[in-house]
Amino acid sequence: MKKTIKDYELNGKKVIIRCDFNVPIENGIIKDETRIKASLKTIRYARKMNAKVILLSHLGRIKKEEDKQKYTLKPVAEKLSKLLRKKVTFIDQTKGEKLETAINNMKNKDVILLENTRFEDLDNKKESNNDKKLGEYWASLGDIFINDAFGTIHRKHASNLGIASNLPNGLGFLVENEIKKLTKLIDKPKKPYTIILGGSKVSDKIGVISNLIDKVDYMLICGGMAFTFLKAAGFGIGSSICEKEKLNYCQELLDKNESKIILPIDIITSIQINENVKTNERFLGEIKEDEIGLDIGPKTLEVFKQYIVDSKTIFLNGPAGYFELKPFQNGTKNLLNIIADTNAYTVLGGGDTARAAFSFNVQDKISHISTGGGASLAFLEGKTLPALEIINEK
Repeated sequence: MKKTIKDYELNGKKVIIRCDFNVPIENGIIKDETRIKASLKTIRYARKMNAKVILLSHLGRIKKEEDKQKYTLKPVAEKLSKLLRKKVTFIDQTKGEKLETAINNMKNKDVILLENTRFEDLDNKKESNNDKKLGEYWASLGDIFINDAFGTIHRKHASNLGIASNLPNGLGFLVENEIKKLTKLIDKPKKPYTIILGGSKVSDKIGVISNLIDKVDYMLICGGMAFTFLKAAGFGIGSSICEKEKLNYCQELLDKNESKIILPIDIITSIQINENVKTNERFLGEIKEDEIGLDIGPKTLEVFKQYIVDSKTIFLNGPAGYFELKPFQNGTKNLLNIIADTNAYTVLGGGDTARAAFSFNVQDKISHISTGGGASLAFLEGKTLPALEIINEK
């Protein structure tokens, strides 16, 4: 069992907490505070225990100098100050004398947020490639390292693996909770167990399909990835997205798991992808060559509902359609409502799936919404998670 923040004496200690504040920001305004709020419990606990709290996070991808202005963490510091009701000092550096002086002058319960760790990616991707010296430098700023960023738990970054390699370490409450909730999907899940996979690519889901197909009772396929399966099953899909190199994989999977894998039977199509297009409801075999499948239809929802309502465990990863546009949001919206109305243990993967849940206001009816889409998939695939593996055992 991994150590957690509760396993350390924090009084007077400089505690580095790696958070995931990778939130959408437009013109300095945070559009979704979910990930910020998710780490408040860990930050508040550290302050309660009289720690000096040093926060690190990445934001977006930094590929050129101009990206720095767009992806500064300053708005996050301002939001944190309001949520904590405590001034969070923002240091517009990732290293240097100004940062070191601020940390050396900290008092117990003070909170400092460093600038975006990925600013270091402009120098040979030192953050994303886990530069040894960068990890050692950040570790030198504190006494204890706590990883509370589940969204990057599967990554080898200087700000997680690098720091943890050089300090006593543990998990924050967010990561501890994620591991506990996701483990329920692997370790003797209540049956019937249904997984619903959406999103655009089969290739993104191969690992989780392979690892869980023998554990689940049903696997419902929707989203863009459904068209590769439908093509493999011999149906015309018009101009819909299709990973041709995965057709054989899908065909073999269908042959071996005919009773488990459930595909759409009707599709919402259009010849364009925009807000004001004319849409069509097409049954399989009716999709025209110039039409793109962009959502599941009402008959598919009826079929899916039959499996979902009887389930005791449900995992959804990926939207059922192009839910960002109103003409193609019914599939995802209704699917989430069906899941929310069950008495099952329900888990949603992060990313677009989480965003859809909040968009359609079902978040309070879901057992657990992961803060990491790629991380949750990697966990369920059974992959080694480097930033978790490095954490000290109790």
